[in-house]
Amino acid sequence: MTIVQLPNGNTGHNPTSITSTDALIIGTGPAGASLACFLAYYGIRGIMISACPATADTPRAHITNMAAMECLRDIGLDKECERLATNGMNMMHTRWAYSMAGEEYARIHSWGHDPKRKGDYETASPCDPVDLPQTILEPILVRNATLNGFKCRFDTQFVSFTQDEEGVTSTLKDGITGALYQVRSRYLFGADGARSEVFRQAELPLDVRPDQGLAFNVHLKADLSSYMQYRTGNLHWLLQPDKEHPLFGWACIARMVKPWDEWLFIVLPERGKEMECNPSNEEWETRMKEFIGDDAISTEILGVSKWRINDVVAEKFSKDRVFCLGDAVHRHPPSNGLGSNTCIQDAYNLAWKVAHVLKGHASPSLLETYSVERQPVGRGVVTRANQSFRHHGPVWEALGVALPTPELRTEALHELTLPTEKGRARRSRLQAAIEETEHEYHALGTEMGQYYQSTAAYSTDEKESFYSPEVMAKDPDLVLTRSTYPGCRLPHVWLNDAIPVQRISSIDLAGHGYFTILTGIGGEAWKIAALQVGAGFGMNIKAYSIGFRQDYEDVYFDWARVRGVDETGCILVRPDRVVAWRCHDVLTDQAQCTSKLRDVMLSILGRQS
Repeated sequence: MTIVQLPNGNTGHNPTSITSTDALIIGTGPAGASLACFLAYYGIRGIMISACPATADTPRAHITNMAAMECLRDIGLDKECERLATNGMNMMHTRWAYSMAGEEYARIHSWGHDPKRKGDYETASPCDPVDLPQTILEPILVRNATLNGFKCRFDTQFVSFTQDEEGVTSTLKDGITGALYQVRSRYLFGADGARSEVFRQAELPLDVRPDQGLAFNVHLKADLSSYMQYRTGNLHWLLQPDKEHPLFGWACIARMVKPWDEWLFIVLPERGKEMECNPSNEEWETRMKEFIGDDAISTEILGVSKWRINDVVAEKFSKDRVFCLGDAVHRHPPSNGLGSNTCIQDAYNLAWKVAHVLKGHASPSLLETYSVERQPVGRGVVTRANQSFRHHGPVWEALGVALPTPELRTEALHELTLPTEKGRARRSRLQAAIEETEHEYHALGTEMGQYYQSTAAYSTDEKESFYSPEVMAKDPDLVLTRSTYPGCRLPHVWLNDAIPVQRISSIDLAGHGYFTILTGIGGEAWKIAALQVGAGFGMNIKAYSIGFRQDYEDVYFDWARVRGVDETGCILVRPDRVVAWRCHDVLTDQAQCTSKLRDVMLSILGRQS
C-alpha cells in the first residue's frame, strides 16, 4: 500500500474510495452542528466531521441569547434547550467583588433583569435568554442532526479540498486507522473554529487587529451555594487591589457553569508578561482559593486552558462552493456573550439559501448573499465584544486596580470611602464606568438588531432609507429597532384566535422552511398571489391574514403598531424570518398583485424565470 505525504506533513494511505453527499461540514461545534440541524430540517442530507473525539469537553460558550433561541425555536429545539439550561433567574446580575465570599464593589442588572429594560426584552422576542454551556448545547445539536439524516464522524481530520464547477472533493483522515478517504459534496462548510484549516486553504482575506493579550480558563468544581443566595448572577469580576498578585493572575471573572458548584474562572495574567506564566497546579489551587475567599471550600480543578483575546474578522466568508462560519471567520473575547450565538445565526442565514439552491428553487447566486449579509454582522460583533472588554478599563482604574503597587492600590480603594472631593470624583468615575458596561450586559440592539442589505432583501420599493433620523438617534447597541423594513428581523408580537386557545408569536407564522406572506383585512389578493406564485415556482408560500376576525387576531393591537404597511398591504418574510419585501397596500387587481410578488421572488432568489 502506497504511503503519501499529506499537506500538513503527516503520512497516510492513498484514498481508495469516494463518498458522495450534498453537504460536508467540518466541525461539530455550535456553528457546524446547528448548520447540520437546519439543513436536515430542510431534508438535506450530509456529513459532519470533527477532529476531536467527542463534543466539547469544556464549557466555553454559555449565554444563549434570544436571537439564537429563535433560530432553534424554528426547528423545535428551544424547549429542550430551556429544559437543560440554567434558569434565567440565576443570571440576574454581573458583580464586581473582592472575592466570591468577600466584599462587593458594585453590580449591574444583566440579560433583561434591569427593571427599566424588562419591557424591551419582553417585546423583542417570545424567547428568553438562557445560560446553556457548550458542553450541553453541542450534544443537543449533534443528536438532532443525526436523528434527522446527517452522518457524524468524530476522530476524523480534514486534510484538503479541491473544487470545480460541480462540487468539492475533500480528503479526510480517519484518526483511529490513519486511512485516507474522500468525500465528494455539492458544498463544503468550514465550521472548524479559530484555527480553521478550511478557511486557510480557501485563502479568504482576513482582517487581524492587535489582540488584547492572553487569558486562562480554569474549569473547577467548588460548592459556593452557601454564598449565592444574595449574589445571584452568572458573572462575577474578582479584583484584589491590596494583594501582590502573581503574574499569571491579577484579575478574574468567575463564570457560573452550573449553579452553584461548577465554575469557569477566566484569569487575566499581567499584560506583556504572558510568556513568563507557567503556573503549577499548586499555584492554581492557591490562586483559586484566594479568588473564592474561603479556605474551607473544597475545590477540584478539572482543567486549565489558555486563549488569546482576539480582534479578527474575515473580509469574505465564502469562495465559490466553500463557505466558512462561526469562529473560523470572527474571533473575539466572550464579552456580550456573542460567540456561539453568532455561530448559530450564521448557520441559520446560510441553511435556507443552500436548501433552496439544492432544491432548484433558487439560483446559486443567492449563496453570494450569505457573505454580504453576515460579514458586516461578524465585524460588528467583533468590534462590540472588544469594545466591551475595553470598557472594564475605567472600572479597574476607578477601583485603583491599575496602579503599580499594593500600597497605591489600597489607598485608591480606600479613597472611595472618603467624604472628600477626590473621594467623590472616584465614586463618580466608578458609577459611570459600571453604567457603561450596560453595553455588554444589556446590548439588545447588538443581539437582536441585525439588518441585512443584499439582493435577498428587496428594498427597491422603499421611499426612505432604513437609517431614518429616528433610528440614527438611538444607541444601536442598546436599543432594538422593531421594523418590517426589508432586511430587518420580523417583529415579535403576541397574536391569538377569536376564541382564545393558545397565543402565538408573529414570528411563529414565518420560518419553518417557507417564505410567508402576512397581510390583513382587504389583502386577500396577496394570499391568492402567494398560492399562484408558489405553484409556479414549485414551492409553498404560506400566507396569513392578521386583524379583526382574520386568521389571527391582533388582540393587543401591537401588530397594527409595528407592521409598517396598510391593512391591505403585505409583508413577505424569508425562511429565516427576515423581512424580504413589503408593499404598502393592495395593488389595483389580482393580476398586478401576483405579477409583483412573482417579480420580487425572482429577484430575491436570483432567478430569471
